[in-house]
Amino acid sequence: MKTDLAPFVRILGRGPGRSRSLTRDEAFDAMRLILNDQAAPEATGALLMLMRMRGETADEVAGFAEALRATLPNWTGPRPGLDWPSYAAGRTRGAPWFLLSARLVARAGVPVLLHGWNSHQNPVADVRQALTAAGIPLAATLSDAADQIANRGIAYLPLEEISPKALALLKLRNVLGLRSAVNTVCRVMNPGQAAASVQGVFHPPYRALQQDACALMGLRNMSVIKGGGGEFERHPDKDIQLFGLTDGTAFDRRVPALTEGHRRLAEAAPAHGPDALARLWAADNATETDETDDPFARDVVIGTAALALECAGRAAQGKGRDLAETLWAARHDGHDAPIPA
Repeated sequence: MKTDLAPFVRILGRGPGRSRSLTRDEAFDAMRLILNDQAAPEATGALLMLMRMRGETADEVAGFAEALRATLPNWTGPRPGLDWPSYAAGRTRGAPWFLLSARLVARAGVPVLLHGWNSHQNPVADVRQALTAAGIPLAATLSDAADQIANRGIAYLPLEEISPKALALLKLRNVLGLRSAVNTVCRVMNPGQAAASVQGVFHPPYRALQQDACALMGLRNMSVIKGGGGEFERHPDKDIQLFGLTDGTAFDRRVPALTEGHRRLAEAAPAHGPDALARLWAADNATETDETDDPFARDVVIGTAALALECAGRAAQGKGRDLAETLWAARHDGHDAPIPA
């Protein structure tokens, strides 16, 4: 009988005045047991729900993520410059415009690894269905992702190809009825060990949690926002609170709105399905009456890319928008090889 996880369950669940959170090492050991199939499923569920009740800590998230990353194959080839996790359900948002933002960042010479799992609860926001329209290749393995990044500067790697066991843990939400720390772990695991990472959250308290977990894991540059539907995607009509790390130093600052509208990301007409990304990319910059253009969506793309470019070190703080607009205006020039610095 698998009982190895029991000591960790006891630590979390001994009752008022006696229970405590796991240390980073304990979290690492607990996740290692789970990933090695040495934990009873009942104990795994109990552990994850006790952590949810207490509120997961940065030490727990970092320990879990480090144990998960230790099970992954070695990354081959040049490492990505920017890690871009995408794990939101997308119930409250429209088309995944941030995919075009990632493509712009890649054209700036920053290799981008997108990775994730989309629960398909909103066909309009389905990331996988939009990849082709966004011009982003779908990788089959970590090795394939490395090749795609080397050749095209960008790739999307599904969670099931990174770690089927991590996906199984994520899907426990269907059994337990609640999210678990695994959602946060997937956002911070950085499977390609990129030098920088941009992350989205749906619930604001997770911004500081992910910031602290990334610091513990040695990541020196990252940005996290409460983004559209939980993705790293900024709303151009709103001020946002940006958390993150710059050269290892934590920051928390307000970023002012880019525009003065009041539109919602989820205001999706039928034209805002996945093909809308291809139409927006193809729109004619010089023709203001071009019906394929969508000024709001364009502002989403440029505003999101601006933050990512600053996080990746391609633009100084507050200067990302200028570069993003230049990249957008030049998106039809040549192929998708990165634009030289």
